Amino acid sequence: MSTQIPFTDSQSPSGTILLGRRKVSPVRAIGIRLAIALAVLAAVVAIVYLDRDGYVDNADGSVSLLDALYYSTVTLSTTGYGDIAPVSETARLVNVVVITPLRIMFLIVLVGTTLEALTFRSREAWRVDRWRKSVDNHIVVIGYGVKGRSAVKTLLANEVPRSKVVVVDSLQTNVAEANEDGLVGIVGDATRSDVLRRASIEKATKVVISPERDDTAVLVTLTSRSMNPDATIIVSVREEENAGIMRHSGADSVITSSDSVGRLLGMAAVSPTLSGVLEDLLSSGEGLEVAERRVLPREEGRTPWQLDEPVLAVVRDGETVPYYSPAVGHLVREDRIIVVRPAEEMLWAKKVGPDDE
Repeated sequence: MSTQIPFTDSQSPSGTILLGRRKVSPVRAIGIRLAIALAVLAAVVAIVYLDRDGYVDNADGSVSLLDALYYSTVTLSTTGYGDIAPVSETARLVNVVVITPLRIMFLIVLVGTTLEALTFRSREAWRVDRWRKSVDNHIVVIGYGVKGRSAVKTLLANEVPRSKVVVVDSLQTNVAEANEDGLVGIVGDATRSDVLRRASIEKATKVVISPERDDTAVLVTLTSRSMNPDATIIVSVREEENAGIMRHSGADSVITSSDSVGRLLGMAAVSPTLSGVLEDLLSSGEGLEVAERRVLPREEGRTPWQLDEPVLAVVRDGETVPYYSPAVGHLVREDRIIVVRPAEEMLWAKKVGPDDE
């Protein structure tokens, strides 16, 4: 999990890149620093008390446990009144080799919060610069509302690394939620090319667009396509009548949310069992799932009917052909198939090596 960075307008203007961070609560962070400081103090007290014969107390000549604690606190805080001092060679050597490094550690722990605040911006700038240089072949998800979150959840369930997903949203709260999920987030209006450029959209392989409004989706699609002619663009729209506009704007795939939900509602009314099966198929990572995979070597030359998994369609030369079409014939190595399978078999699919592609 990553930490949520508090957002203000001054901290995250439009186009700001926000990287996911490990989440550590403020109370725990302070507790860790306090524990380290007490451990250092206890170590110095033990060292001084065990070697108390090498120290002299100008008040009574001997060093008790309380004197060792007193000496340790004034030494670590660099106060140093001089009333207790090391006099033997061993005690002075220990002061140089052990107590002085512990004093430095103690001071670093005490001012750690201040140093962290002072170095946060430069460290974040370095992290962002490193991310910009390394990001490539990633997926840009525009809009992290209900649909966007579900899309990202499905991507992650299908073995897409979190580092390969970049979220763009105009709402800081949504980007904060993406950061909590360990994703890189960018606050800004996705209809602007400078915001999409910060997401390195020109190097993305896929763009998932799921804003709240269809007119916004059109503008984002046009901008995305103009900046990356080769990316696969998937767009969600509310109304079916806008699907054609999306395709003319450059979308490769258009999902109509209102019609899809309406059909599921109608199926649930006619057949609750059928709607349950469809919902199971749409849920990734559990039960049954619909998946696209390559044809395995042992499956070459077979028909879709002869495979162990039910085949819904065959993707050949970039075109999707229904399983029952005579054009399918026998499967070849270059084909990809869309199957229904148990979600647990995702692990089995991972065992197939790249040489079998």
